[in-house]
Amino acid sequence: MSRRPTTVVWLGSGRYSQPLDAFSAKKWRLMAELDGLEHRVIGFSTSLRPRHFHELAHFYLLPQPPGSLLRYLSMFLLAPLALAWLALRHRGAIVVAQSPYEGAIGAAVKRMVGAFGLRQRLIIENHNDFERDLFLQRRLRLAGGYRWLMRRAARYAYRHADALRAVSSSTAAQARQYAPDLPQAQFMAFSDTELFRHTPRSLPVAESLDIVYAGVLIPRKGVHHLLAAFAGLEEAGARLRLVGKAENLDYASSLRRQAAELGISARVSFEGAVTQAELARILGGARVMVLPSLSEGLGRVVVEAMLLGTPVIGSRVGGIPDMIAHGDNGLLVEPGDEAELARALRAIYQLDVAAMSRKARDFAVEYASPQQHLDGYRQLFALLADESATPRPGRQ
Repeated sequence: MSRRPTTVVWLGSGRYSQPLDAFSAKKWRLMAELDGLEHRVIGFSTSLRPRHFHELAHFYLLPQPPGSLLRYLSMFLLAPLALAWLALRHRGAIVVAQSPYEGAIGAAVKRMVGAFGLRQRLIIENHNDFERDLFLQRRLRLAGGYRWLMRRAARYAYRHADALRAVSSSTAAQARQYAPDLPQAQFMAFSDTELFRHTPRSLPVAESLDIVYAGVLIPRKGVHHLLAAFAGLEEAGARLRLVGKAENLDYASSLRRQAAELGISARVSFEGAVTQAELARILGGARVMVLPSLSEGLGRVVVEAMLLGTPVIGSRVGGIPDMIAHGDNGLLVEPGDEAELARALRAIYQLDVAAMSRKARDFAVEYASPQQHLDGYRQLFALLADESATPRPGRQ
């Protein structure tokens, strides 16, 4: 008699379309290789219309209203209902919460289904600095109230969690501050590494003059510091390509004004959101990729650039120093230090970038692969299997 698969409910703010985009399809096709598990995903639709469909996993998508505040409300009002229904219907489950805030929903439902004699196990993932990042992305009224609520939610979530997953040494350390005794696994977020690894460079790194920033346009990413540093670069033919969605429209507009005021508009291009394949093509024609973040969980794009043999200049924040060995496969600078960033930009045209390129690629191939991502989750679920058969009590 075959064993009934264990239900894993993935709870997060990811947005999914039907059919799945190429990136999501690769991720869930990979996750389907985890034996004995059935995957159910609670996330957001790409519109105001809720959706339910099966494609590699079962997707239960909440309506996505405009504005971040309404999305938070949608998550906290509707996701508990969906999660409780799945937990009761499938006799408990493993819940994987994308952050401590989704983890608070998971913790509340865990306690509720426990009253019906059902055991639900909760894994909390930590992808970024959840205490600071929101406040670095946008200005908020009543910021003190937000911080109080967020910390209460995080403490509640970690108190009822069974295991943790971090993407970098910095996010692992942050999680341990809240739950020092919980078992923890550390591995990076899924990336379509095969796409970046097998995309040929369009130009040898030593012949390229392009500087690329890849990421959403929000204040936390420090793009305004990059513009200021780039303005002092006198390398003939150098241009700065800003690739990514203008998630904060006011900030994106201020970057365009800043470029005009600095007199560099002709050398700076705002290229918007692109597909993963297009990003690989752009990074494969760059001399360097720059990630000047003020806070960063890991910075997956660092690995993606390195897989193409593109060295990276990154801030000494979060998980970026986990990947960049200063002077070896890239350069590290202090966050917000425009003078140091300007020196690093000048240096990248003077250093042996061909050697740096080879070291960057060698590191990334070893550091990140779909198999390592899969093995990371095997280890994470094994941590739960090693736990006692009795539920972990909430800690006071």
